[in-house]
Amino acid sequence: MEQRRYKPRRARGYLVGCVVAVLLWSVTSAQLRYSVSEEVNEGTVVGNIAKDLGLDKSTLKDRKYRIVSSTADPLFYLNQNDGVLYVSRTIDREEVCAQSNTCIIHLKTVIENPLEIHYVEVELLDINDHSPNFPEKEKRLEISESVLPGARFQLKASRDRDSSHFSVQQYKLSQNDHFRLEVKDKGDDGKIPILVIQKSLDRETAASHTLVLTALDGGKPPKSGEMNIQVNVLDINDNAPVFTKDVYSVMVDENTPVGTTVIQVNATDLDEGPNGEVVYSFSKSINQNLLNLFGINQLTGEIFVKGIIDYEERDKYEIEIEASDKGLAPLTTEKGVIIKIVDVNDNAPEIEVTSFSSSIPEDSRPGTTVALISVNDLDSGLNGKVICSVNEDAPFVLSPSLQDKMYSLVTKSLLDREKTSQYIVTVVAKDAGQPSLSSEKTISVLVSDVNDNSPEFSLSPYTFYVTEGNDPGASVFSVKAFDRDENDNALISYHILRDGREGNKLASFLNINSDNGHISALKSFDFETLKTFQFQVVATDSGTPSLSSNVTVNVFILDQNDNAPVILYPVSSNGSAEGVEEIPRNVNAGHLVTKVRAYDADIGYNGWLLFSLQEVTDHSLFALDRYTGQIRTLRSFTETDEAEHKLVILVKDNGNVSLSATATVIVKVVEPKEAFAASDVKSSAKDDEGNDVTLYLMITLGSVSVLFLVSIIVLIAMQCSKSTDYTSKYLQETNYDGTLCHSIQYRSGDKRYMLVGPRMSIGSTIVPGSHANTLVLPDRRRTSGEVSKYLNVLCMQISALCCAV
Repeated sequence: MEQRRYKPRRARGYLVGCVVAVLLWSVTSAQLRYSVSEEVNEGTVVGNIAKDLGLDKSTLKDRKYRIVSSTADPLFYLNQNDGVLYVSRTIDREEVCAQSNTCIIHLKTVIENPLEIHYVEVELLDINDHSPNFPEKEKRLEISESVLPGARFQLKASRDRDSSHFSVQQYKLSQNDHFRLEVKDKGDDGKIPILVIQKSLDRETAASHTLVLTALDGGKPPKSGEMNIQVNVLDINDNAPVFTKDVYSVMVDENTPVGTTVIQVNATDLDEGPNGEVVYSFSKSINQNLLNLFGINQLTGEIFVKGIIDYEERDKYEIEIEASDKGLAPLTTEKGVIIKIVDVNDNAPEIEVTSFSSSIPEDSRPGTTVALISVNDLDSGLNGKVICSVNEDAPFVLSPSLQDKMYSLVTKSLLDREKTSQYIVTVVAKDAGQPSLSSEKTISVLVSDVNDNSPEFSLSPYTFYVTEGNDPGASVFSVKAFDRDENDNALISYHILRDGREGNKLASFLNINSDNGHISALKSFDFETLKTFQFQVVATDSGTPSLSSNVTVNVFILDQNDNAPVILYPVSSNGSAEGVEEIPRNVNAGHLVTKVRAYDADIGYNGWLLFSLQEVTDHSLFALDRYTGQIRTLRSFTETDEAEHKLVILVKDNGNVSLSATATVIVKVVEPKEAFAASDVKSSAKDDEGNDVTLYLMITLGSVSVLFLVSIIVLIAMQCSKSTDYTSKYLQETNYDGTLCHSIQYRSGDKRYMLVGPRMSIGSTIVPGSHANTLVLPDRRRTSGEVSKYLNVLCMQISALCCAV
């Protein structure tokens, strides 16, 4: 019974459900769709639902038209008065729909009496209100410098909360040479930036790179976000060895000896240490036959012959060479080497000197043949065609002969043995084969001497000082000449020029050793006779023809104390130095009795005379002046004094070894009358003697006048010709009074000398040839004042000669 009750109830439930379903189907027959942008203001109209559904606006409120929503904060609200749908609050599409491309808000509106349900879809339109944003502001990458171009590094994508085209649309990478950017589109996951290496990194060039990655959305204008990328380049063995040549090719003759280096490959590695050390080897795939023919030096890269190479077997070999560094992970570079085998040109040219002169004179003209050279090559064709040449630094050239392969070695410029006495000429013969073979021949060419250089003296002119009294035949000085030639052309002989001229007469008293130039005097020089002279020495070589040169030798004679004083007064009739003087007895003290006069032919101190009493009968009566030789009375005579007195006077010079002479004066004391008588007798004698003296004086004055005129003419000639003269060597000294002698100082080298001669005025000078004891060498550059002084000197000389007479 309970089951029967249950079944009617179930049937009624099914019926009610079917009715409700039919009603609901009827009220949802219409659906509306609106769109509104996000972020619009509150109260913005979305749409007029009542109008669009055709509902009577007056009944909306009575029928309780509303939106059915389960949220406490609905996005929209419906105005029951007019059926208009409004935005109830600011809507953020990204909060509602996250990042979906289409954001649809489904609204269910209900109206009662009768019940009607209408579905309304509101699409939230996106606006560009968000900028792209990277997960991190800075990204650090460490990339090995060995990474090759094309390596890719994926970066984290930038996110934009906006949807569709307002999301991230593109990426940009800051400008650089080593990186580029690729973008991978993963659909709903967005666009992924990928960093791609487009140029190899080199830590030695740049240890780090700073990049800026920019993400842009699709807004107008677009919004962007940035991320800094710091790329650190890791240093590893990133430089593989690099061969210095693109192509290695070599030609090798067949039958090349084992061990011969064929070619040397060279590779460099920019790394340092083991990473930069290069070793060489053959490729592992090389044929075993090649390994039997060639070998390689692992350190130098030299490829050498290991076996017998036969052109007929194979004319070309290609070998792969590997260059590897010694890094932990070695890098290797391969390079092909092409070895071509050349046939037959295996004979080098032969050089033969068929005729050769052992030496050639240095005065040979350009074009003189030195040697005849023939060359020969056993090869044929181009391999047997020979080209000859000589080194360019030698003054020789090869001249082709009319006969093939014959050459003449000739001079191309003048030779000078004094500069180069021997030439080593290298003749190079080279054939035209490939590769070319060559040979050399060395020829030694001696340049023979020609007498083209005159002897040269080491000094010009020579000046010598010779002390008088030299030993005849002894060497007094020497000259020396040299000649740049050799052998007989440099063998020098000397001789003195004897031309018989007036100034060269003394050359006859000189002798010269023809071998060594030592000059000896055949006589002893006397300063008092000759003070200076000049001659010429000629040096002649032994060449053919001989060459010679001469040099002037100036000789100055130095004085020695070789002359004893000569007593001029008193001198008796028999020539002895003895005289008698008579004086009255009544003379007073200081009376001049007489004056001893003496002369020394030497000069300087050697001719400076001093007087002294060597013997006197009464020292109280007479006194002798040491310098003047004057004898004077010291007191008046008395009755007791003897009537005759003898005085012996010693006259000596001041030489190192003093020479002297003595004079005797007999003084007779007479009464005054006898003295007057004696005086008259002497006066008459002197008058007779005076006549003779007058004659002599006239002759002397005439000679001096002639000498004066000759001196003037010579002086003018010297001024015009500007010939070489010598300045005076003598220094004058004040003459002392009271004697026929005076002193003149002079220098010779480091010594000073004094001349004692006939009395002259202070400053007087005696010219050469006057037989006085001094020497003046007048300067050719005399001023007018000096010429006047020279004339005055001549006048003084005349006066001096007159006084001496």
